[in-house]
Amino acid sequence: MQQPGTPGRTGADAAVTEAQAAKPVDDTEFASSRRSLTGWQGIAWKYAAAAFVGWHMWILLVTPVDPTVARAVHVFLGAILGFALFAPSAASAGKRIPWYDFLVMIPCLLIVAHYILDADGIEMRSFMGPNTRDLVVAAAGILVVLEFARRSAGIAMPIIAGTFIAYCFVGPWMPGLLFHRGVALDQALVELFNNNGVLGTIVQVSSTFIIMFVTFAAFLQASRAGEYFNELAMGLVGWARGGQAKVAVVSSFMFGTVSGSSVANVVASGTFTIPMMRRGGYDRETAGAVEATASTGGQLAPPVMGAGAFIMSEVLGMPYTEIALAGVIPALLFYFAVYTHCDLHARKARLYGLPWNELPKLIDLARRVYMLAPLVVLISVLLSGYSPFRAAAWGIATALIIMTVTFMLHHLTVQRSGLVGAVVGTIRDLANGILEALSGSAREVMQLVAVCATAGIVAGVIGLTGVGGRFASLLLEVASGLPLVAMLFAMVVAIILGMGVPTTAAYAIAAAVVAPGLIQMGVPALSAHMFIFYFAVLSAITPPVALASFAAAGMAGGDMWKTSLKAVKLGLATFIVPYMFWMSPALLGQGDHLTVAQAVGSAMLGVFLLACTTEGWMFRAALPLPLRVVCGCAAIALMVPEAFTDVAGLIVGLGIIAWQWRREAAPGDAVRAPVGR
Repeated sequence: MQQPGTPGRTGADAAVTEAQAAKPVDDTEFASSRRSLTGWQGIAWKYAAAAFVGWHMWILLVTPVDPTVARAVHVFLGAILGFALFAPSAASAGKRIPWYDFLVMIPCLLIVAHYILDADGIEMRSFMGPNTRDLVVAAAGILVVLEFARRSAGIAMPIIAGTFIAYCFVGPWMPGLLFHRGVALDQALVELFNNNGVLGTIVQVSSTFIIMFVTFAAFLQASRAGEYFNELAMGLVGWARGGQAKVAVVSSFMFGTVSGSSVANVVASGTFTIPMMRRGGYDRETAGAVEATASTGGQLAPPVMGAGAFIMSEVLGMPYTEIALAGVIPALLFYFAVYTHCDLHARKARLYGLPWNELPKLIDLARRVYMLAPLVVLISVLLSGYSPFRAAAWGIATALIIMTVTFMLHHLTVQRSGLVGAVVGTIRDLANGILEALSGSAREVMQLVAVCATAGIVAGVIGLTGVGGRFASLLLEVASGLPLVAMLFAMVVAIILGMGVPTTAAYAIAAAVVAPGLIQMGVPALSAHMFIFYFAVLSAITPPVALASFAAAGMAGGDMWKTSLKAVKLGLATFIVPYMFWMSPALLGQGDHLTVAQAVGSAMLGVFLLACTTEGWMFRAALPLPLRVVCGCAAIALMVPEAFTDVAGLIVGLGIIAWQWRREAAPGDAVRAPVGR
């Protein structure tokens, strides 16, 4: 399928060509070098990965198995695939699996065999005490998980987990709140590995919800919905002022609804949007910053939020549907803020939209609206009360139908095959498409498996030593009973963790350590967890380690530090949004319709005014410095959920808007690019 663009697709072809010439970017956060397996090893890995994902779908939808066995298979067969895919270091990456990695896979197979062959005995000994084999398996399993995490998610995650493990044994020598009586080695091994640790709640989420939704996203991409997202975004906003950046925002939002990784979103949509912005007059750093910020919000966009949202559902004991619905308004505020920044930047720089002859025709987009069917089915089934993985299964089935029809029409109308030839060709293409989707989803889920298993170790230590309650007491003491100070502390913790580990792990660790203290201070549980999750996500654009910004800078060929700083500027209003839904739970959909509508209205006006303050621009001219200060104060007032602050902010904000509008009512910037530009 050709990409969108000018007649003959020349505009988009140029964009893709420029993107391909840019520095390649791995779409996995913090990973060491991936291998590009070839020959029989590449083929074997692809089929094994497809079987791995297919097995998960079978036990979730058809024939359940013992949950502990399922988790052990999920982690350690996943580790085998991970050791084949991820090299120990960049120097050892290549196209073949070396002999020593086959040796590392042997303990993984033995651990899986232990759980499959002795499932009943393991369950019985969980009450009576472990035997020697259980302890050896636990020790080996923890070491395997740490190495798996190091290869797939970087060194920070094993260091954090190792520090927590050491804390089990050094507690008697720790001062103050960190003191505990110590833990025996056998007790630590059992608790940190079994259902309270590695094979605990977090891996349960990974082996059910996360893998199903990653698979759904892979099938949606296989149905070529990603290309349709780009074309639809161009048709909707490409004509507007600064249309290239607005296309990036809209397409990143669409990608984000089915993808849970900031870096993966950057790579998926940035391949098309970054070169298009460059050709439209955006400098390299701004183009990268727009894509990074817009892609980061994808983890906040329902129905498929970041993997941390599924963990949140399990921790809070809430249906995932409620978590997704609570995320709707914050996601809309996020993208409204980014879109507003892009519009104001385009006004300042006098950037035009795409010429009409480069835009896809709306009638063609309307004919292919069925490409959105898997997403519509997923949302409908979720809202009907079915389980999330059942909803994902229906979405996958819909994507398969679209793939089948698309392949059949291609063989009949493009290749002019006969009916028999078209059927045979469709079956072949469909089989290849399913294989690629299943193996691709396994490739994407590898890091999540390692991260969730390692986060389970941290959670196990917190439960075993009781340090979680001590952290809560420490937070109460540091904050002196002031919730705002506690929220600032939680923000810093989430962002710092997000700089060193993937978002999922950052949320899981911060939620285990910080959330209990926030809840004790009276912050609603959902607000506390969403606040932490939001800032764990925003760490992807927060220097000094801003992975989404670095990935976008690599694709745009820009300076990564300038790109990161511009991304923070573009997303500055989005850093205020979590405080807004902490102060006003109505922004999480909590409350009656009138209260929610009022909160959303004042929040959107506040976000708009804050974006104008940041950019120093409103409508067609600059905001004078005194007005910028007043505008910023009005924005903050609108974000505080009090009636008098809303009224004051509304009066001042509308006054500034009226002043700027009257002052600038003159022929100004063209919204559309001149024909033939």
